[in-house]
Amino acid sequence: MGLSLGAGQPVLETPRLVLRPPRGEDFDAWAEFAADPATTRFLGGPKPRALAWRSFLTMAGAWAIQGFGPFSVIEKSTGRWLGRVGPWRPDGWPGNEIGWAIVASAQGRGLACEAAVATIDWALATLGWQDIIHCIDDGNAASVALARRLGSVPRSRVLLPPPADVEVELWGQTRAAWLARRAGIATG
Repeated sequence: MGLSLGAGQPVLETPRLVLRPPRGEDFDAWAEFAADPATTRFLGGPKPRALAWRSFLTMAGAWAIQGFGPFSVIEKSTGRWLGRVGPWRPDGWPGNEIGWAIVASAQGRGLACEAAVATIDWALATLGWQDIIHCIDDGNAASVALARRLGSVPRSRVLLPPPADVEVELWGQTRAAWLARRAGIATG
């Protein structure tokens, strides 16, 4: 595939990860991720390859149109695509979201936290966001734990716009709250 967003796109590095906008070479791993019931349990369920393609292009399109979107998470040691983490704000969304989704085989290693910290720092510094949210489905204990680890607190329940049409718990924090506790967040 030839999808490329060109030079000048942000690349963030953490001790174990490279975070960059999605590229065409990410799609096969993305499609496997989208078809896995374990990783998509709280993301609307498994999707066939054709629908995975559409969601992949939606994320890449967010970068092209808005100048931001979820980053592809690449493991430095292997070059393997591990998921998507970062800023998300489609039309009608309840706020400036930092979201995360990591392949099942890489969960439980603190990678989502490591990537979320880097993308929150980037969004606040680059996009000027004053507030961040996380939309978390009922029963998603791992995401609740990560939101807490990041310092976010539950705010309310909201109905996400179509096509999601699902009620979620809205977690979040202000820029000031993030900056006040940022140094104390362990990412490993």
